[in-house]
Amino acid sequence: MFYYISLYISLAIFIGGLIYKIYAWLSYKIGVDSKDIPTSKRLSSALKGIVLTIFSAKILTLINVFFLDIILQRKVFNEDFFRWLTHILIYVAFMLLLFMHALDKFITSAIFPNYSATLNPFLFLRDLFGALVIIGVCMAIYRRFILRPPRLKTNSMDTYAIIILAVIMLSGIILEGTKIGSYSIYKSMVSDYAGLEEGEEEFKALTAFWVDKFGTVSPDLKAPFEATLLEEGKELHEMSCSGCHSRPQWAFVGYPVAKVFKGAALGLDKGGIHTLLWYIHFLACFIGLAYLPFSKFLHIITSPLSLLANSVMDKKGSEPANIATRQALELDACTHCGACTSRCSVGIIVEEIENENILPSEKLQSIKAIVTKKQTDETRFRLILDGTYLCTNCHRCTDVCPAGINLEDLWFSAREDMFQKDYPEFSILSPLSFYRGLMRESIPQTDYNRPLIQAREAIASKYELIKTPDKAVNLTPDNQELRDSLLLSDQAATFSACFGCQTCTNVCPVVAAYENPKDVLGMLPHQIMYATGLGIKDLAFGSQMLWDCLTCYQCQEQCPQGVKVTDVLYELKNLAIKNAERKVESVTG
Repeated sequence: MFYYISLYISLAIFIGGLIYKIYAWLSYKIGVDSKDIPTSKRLSSALKGIVLTIFSAKILTLINVFFLDIILQRKVFNEDFFRWLTHILIYVAFMLLLFMHALDKFITSAIFPNYSATLNPFLFLRDLFGALVIIGVCMAIYRRFILRPPRLKTNSMDTYAIIILAVIMLSGIILEGTKIGSYSIYKSMVSDYAGLEEGEEEFKALTAFWVDKFGTVSPDLKAPFEATLLEEGKELHEMSCSGCHSRPQWAFVGYPVAKVFKGAALGLDKGGIHTLLWYIHFLACFIGLAYLPFSKFLHIITSPLSLLANSVMDKKGSEPANIATRQALELDACTHCGACTSRCSVGIIVEEIENENILPSEKLQSIKAIVTKKQTDETRFRLILDGTYLCTNCHRCTDVCPAGINLEDLWFSAREDMFQKDYPEFSILSPLSFYRGLMRESIPQTDYNRPLIQAREAIASKYELIKTPDKAVNLTPDNQELRDSLLLSDQAATFSACFGCQTCTNVCPVVAAYENPKDVLGMLPHQIMYATGLGIKDLAFGSQMLWDCLTCYQCQEQCPQGVKVTDVLYELKNLAIKNAERKVESVTG
């Protein structure tokens, strides 16, 4: 009764958890594109997309991905054979063990009418699959804690997954070993199926045979036995037991365990250790089942879904509602294998900047915490944002992800979402915003401009020059008394060679884009050089031109004096941001 109550509770939690997760995938909002799409629209779009895909030529793509990427794990194999073998041993063997053994009453018995857990080939296969899982777990532990690949991080979810698997497998193996040697289990079985009771001569003969051939430990009978007694026991075994019991030696993992515990078998049997182990084993299985929707184990379901979805979806051809749902699903598809982190083009920065959110595998976990409202601390949020905007959009992480997660799109959506918060992010004014500019058409105009204006306002509040960031700046030198020296690099210090020929302004594509550029941009490039030469940095900082510069280097290439115009603009921008950041930190800190 306790077994079935535990099973039903675990199944209820498992099903409830899956329903909750499905609702979360349809409701979580990542990026500005998803904020106005209701859950009902996402559900209807998902159902429509599934039906249209199944009844189209894309079904062939899904079949191909199912066999090559889900069953055979092609991406993992191409990346790292050791990790592929580890994953195959754990995943495939555990799933086979689940279907053949854990669900034997529903699956194996339905396929094989004469099924018995103690009969070959099932006895042998159960130990084989269990041994493969244990080997895989040992390989995973060896890789994470001994080999320790560069940048690979191990979090609590990874540890819990290894512990639960280890408890399930070890308790099952020890349980099998103690049952092989258990006299009480043997006696109960003989009474139920052979109709023999202890004390009868036939019972003694059968017991002798099982002690000699099956590893049962009897309190009364010890080897060696007479040949006639064993022969009689063999006949009784073949009449009553052989139809359900193969030799326990086929349990090549459990039988050695029985041999190890042979000396203590009677004491363990009297203490009911096999009953305790049975409770531990099935409770560990049920806890794992109930925990699955809320743990790393969920990738057993979500990773295949991610691979299938990404194989037939693209940002241009798919509905925005389905893109939003797919990205929410992808947050749960990560296996935390570290493949993306090992290939990250900026991952090396972690050695200089202690921010683990630079690493894709860690950044994804942090973004998930923000999306699910588990992460609200502002300091932590800024670290996540810093790690996100440092991404160079090189696509390497997406290419190698074995779960098929479109990480590049996920970073972009998450970054745009975080840019809409109520404090300035100055990275959008730097060359790192180049990719954002390329993706401008996919961002609503108000959402694109808002963080830009916010960052400029923060800088304006520092220098008290830009009163309306979206208009031209008043160039009257109200703060000319602030003539602090500019500590620029040797490259940028070349502004002193400028003699005002205006060549930089004449070749600037930003200047050429406006009929009256001075009204829009404030100071033009040659004027910024002149103001910098005079030491009036506030005027230079107040110019819209500084922030609209494309860093195309046209001005620098054409300057007859060799002034590094673009470098000057770039360093002035960094100086302004640095001072503004100090002010923001003093206010928020």
